[in-house]
Amino acid sequence: MELKHISELERATQKGRIELFRLGIGLLFIIGVMLYTIARGEAQGSLFIVIAAMIGGYMAMNIGANDVANNVGPAVGSKALTLGGALVIAAIFEAAGAIIAGGEVVGTIRSGIIDPNQIPDGDTFIWVMMAALLAAALWLNIATALGAPVSTTHSIVGAVLGAGIASSGLGIGNWDTVGRIVISWVVSPLMGGVIAAFFLYVIKRSITYKADLIGAARKTVPYLVALMAFVFAVYLMLKGFSKIWKVSDAQAVVVGAAVGVLVLLVVRPLVAKRAAHIANSKDGVNQLFTVPLIFSAALLSFAHGSNDVANAVGPLAAIVEVVTSGTGEIARAAPIPMWVMVVGALGIAVGLGLFGPRVIKTVGSEITELDKMRAYCIAMAATITVIIASQLGIPVSTTHVAVGAVFGVGFLREFLKSNYARMLEDIKAHHPEGDQEAIDAFMVRFTKASVDEKGRLLAELKRQSKQHEDPANFSKTERKGLRKVYRKELVKRSQVMRIVAAWVITVPASALMAGLLFFTIKGMMIGA
Repeated sequence: MELKHISELERATQKGRIELFRLGIGLLFIIGVMLYTIARGEAQGSLFIVIAAMIGGYMAMNIGANDVANNVGPAVGSKALTLGGALVIAAIFEAAGAIIAGGEVVGTIRSGIIDPNQIPDGDTFIWVMMAALLAAALWLNIATALGAPVSTTHSIVGAVLGAGIASSGLGIGNWDTVGRIVISWVVSPLMGGVIAAFFLYVIKRSITYKADLIGAARKTVPYLVALMAFVFAVYLMLKGFSKIWKVSDAQAVVVGAAVGVLVLLVVRPLVAKRAAHIANSKDGVNQLFTVPLIFSAALLSFAHGSNDVANAVGPLAAIVEVVTSGTGEIARAAPIPMWVMVVGALGIAVGLGLFGPRVIKTVGSEITELDKMRAYCIAMAATITVIIASQLGIPVSTTHVAVGAVFGVGFLREFLKSNYARMLEDIKAHHPEGDQEAIDAFMVRFTKASVDEKGRLLAELKRQSKQHEDPANFSKTERKGLRKVYRKELVKRSQVMRIVAAWVITVPASALMAGLLFFTIKGMMIGA
């Protein structure tokens, strides 16, 4: 065999070796969880605790691989962070959020999705929780392999519902709660998309549509960064630190306002200094958003770790409570031992490092092209949507919100591009055919004009056209043809369909798997 053929063979097998390495490290982590649990003496209480801890570690890995992409994907896609840097920041702050602010108590039945009083005994409850945890983890693993960002909350909710129904029938489900979750499938991405599009439009009107981009940025960017600081401070007070101490809405707003004002005073001279050394272009303006995006990725990761660690360790904590209590009674809330929290935090970090890049790339670059200004809009939309939804009592998925914000940014860009193309058609239609000099002269004025001035120029052009017959004599069909030439799809429709399909089937898929796993576990335990 020639050397070049050997090299080609090595390249072909390299991807497989990398995947095997990742699987090996993941397996070692789960074995480590088993040994850690046994070393703590937990196996003396029940073998169930050891098995549940291993499944909980597996679940935490899959949360890190899939859900964390929402926090760092836009920053990576906009090149504010490298993939390696994003992985390090997310791993540190996810783990810190889980351990520092993850909370001492977690509901044993996630989101009240089923009625625990209808579960006949403690053993059945343990089987339900184990089946739910394993089913949710398996579904997240499948979604990650496909590169589809899905909701871990919806995964565990569907799994708990499916296992609960398998144990006690349809009557165990709290169907009002299920209905609210279904509604959130629509509300979450729409709200995130609208808010992200709004912020992007504000940035375009106040900065990128101006002739002096740097001058406009010098005035506007400090306020945008201060607004981000205000929103993130409120978010962290309500969602990140709420389990350490209770904070009212008013207190969170006051703290957020103070942080926002302080950041404004600090950032304004820094932006002015930086603006003096960058080009008067979009690329130059984008540089001003780099540091805020790094902070947003870190803070979102911290808040995510403090909240969503319950998805990984909630059922595990419930199993530990039932087994160690000795009464066999099913509690609605269970204390989370620190060792359980550590398993969840480390699992999220390991899963993120091993398998996170796939979904990060999907969110950051495979739906629509992102720059730093667009990534800023996505981070703001995700945070504001979660705050609003929490205050309204709407159960939203951070995954749906963040990906919906990416969609919103992309579709707004499509609309603006299409609208600009129609303006060009109007300009060409109202000048004599072949009079390129007149068209060029008008375009120079049009390009330099502000948004309002552009509207006045077009209105004047149309008024003149009504007084004189259109010399270019474009037909309606010809103008439609021109519009098609200029129209561009800036959001990949194939990705939209794939992600939405994954969202729709998350709850039923995890519920079906959990039901089957419950019957499998029950059969094994009764047979034993």
